Amino acid sequence: MREMRILGTRVAATFAACLLGVVTFAQAGRLIAQTAPAAQAAPGSASIHGKVINPAGLPLTPNGEVKLTTEKNPNSPNAKFDYTFPIDGNGEYKGSGIKPGNYTAVALQEGKHVDFMPAQIAAGADQEVNFDMTRKEYIDKMSPADKANLEEYKKNAAATTAQNAKITNLNNLLKSARADTAAGNYDAAAKAMTDATTAKPDEPILWETLGDAQLGQANAAAKVAHDAKTTDATVPDKYAAAETSYEKALTLNAAAAKPNVELTGTANNQLGQALGKTGKVNEAAAAYELAAKADPTKASTYYFNEAATLFNGNDIDGAAAAADKAIAADPTKADAYYIKGQALVQKATVVNNVITAPPECIAAYQKYLELAPTGPHAQEVKDVLAGIGAKVAETYKAPPGAKKTK
Repeated sequence: MREMRILGTRVAATFAACLLGVVTFAQAGRLIAQTAPAAQAAPGSASIHGKVINPAGLPLTPNGEVKLTTEKNPNSPNAKFDYTFPIDGNGEYKGSGIKPGNYTAVALQEGKHVDFMPAQIAAGADQEVNFDMTRKEYIDKMSPADKANLEEYKKNAAATTAQNAKITNLNNLLKSARADTAAGNYDAAAKAMTDATTAKPDEPILWETLGDAQLGQANAAAKVAHDAKTTDATVPDKYAAAETSYEKALTLNAAAAKPNVELTGTANNQLGQALGKTGKVNEAAAAYELAAKADPTKASTYYFNEAATLFNGNDIDGAAAAADKAIAADPTKADAYYIKGQALVQKATVVNNVITAPPECIAAYQKYLELAPTGPHAQEVKDVLAGIGAKVAETYKAPPGAKKTK
């Protein structure tokens, strides 16, 4: 079973560079007074750690760092810094081996000063100093243009967050619907996918999955009616609903910039099944043909389904031809030889109570037994061969690497 996901966009992890250098340090009025470190403080006995958040509330990344200085004006081009600590991908930094004292901690990105904080570091302490550029004091100092850019970013981020939440919900609905369909809970699956296609009507995979649930509903209703030896007037409508969903999926997928080949194959295959169940044999065969051409890796299965549908619709020649296509796509597909034999045996003649079957029929049956000597149709095939006077080998052994029959 293939796995497909609807992918949502992600909010960028870094904020626009134009908003990261908007605050200068011409005034350091909020810094605590500079004092000499205590005489008894041991050099290199303290540490620092913290987190740096930009105006958008995101970690200050990439290429960020925090520096410590005792300069009164860290904005000065001649300012000297005593320590430098890199900021990691989470916006966090840490450092040790610091001489106790009163510092100014400066946050930089791409070498540009973006924020600063007082840092009074005592001997033996692990001082926490955080930079939160979403604070009112910081935002108030931004230029009108930078404030406008920030608001636009927040607006876009909010829209993206909402879209991601929607996509997450759709992925959850898709997952639950597939599980319910596999478990035979078709009504629950159909409800989930009806909600999903209503929320996002332009997504092909949602329509295909809805079709799978609806096809399950139709097959289940048809089986109940068959077992009860009655009819259910709603069954044709159920199959029609599935057909509509598959066709919708195929139309949307074909219109995509890069159509999904696997979806084209599976949706056409499922559409073929729905059409075949309502007697639309030729339309079903056409759908199977499109499935095989779209995804040659599964052509054998799609052609086999075409052969079975045509056989059940009494198109014997068409069934044999489709079986040949399945065999050409996978010469080890035992069931394809079986259905070919079943189609060709219809052409057997009876003269003076002697049954004569076409040589290709006998060859197909014998190939089936060679590939699937204990397959589900093995005894039936042996009985047919015996009935038409064909030789039945005492033992059959599948060749190395032959695929098992379904």
